[in-house]
Amino acid sequence: MRPEKLYLTDMVDAADAIARFLDGISREDFMNDELRQSAVLQKLIVIGEAAARLPADFKTRHSEADWQDIVAFRNIAVHAYFAVDWSIVWTTATEDVPVLRQQVERILQGGGA
Repeated sequence: MRPEKLYLTDMVDAADAIARFLDGISREDFMNDELRQSAVLQKLIVIGEAAARLPADFKTRHSEADWQDIVAFRNIAVHAYFAVDWSIVWTTATEDVPVLRQQVERILQGGGA
């Protein structure tokens, strides 16, 4: 099994990529940029996949993150791709991901992985 630390690092790296992709980009610009939408969604899927692979006991010990919602978002993005609501992707990327990144960084710094 892959160490938890590597999944968490994947999540931080994906969150950092999302931040770079959206740096200086307005919501309107995002909504009209298919390439950027695809890039952000792919990194959100990476975050969800990494969260899905974390052991249940780890998620219980680190309940500060809403692991279930993260995985559920990934499942919707992958299995219902043509029904993706880009406004939800924008909100997730700009509001939820920065918070999650901080939570994961605290876990990594605290030696919880």
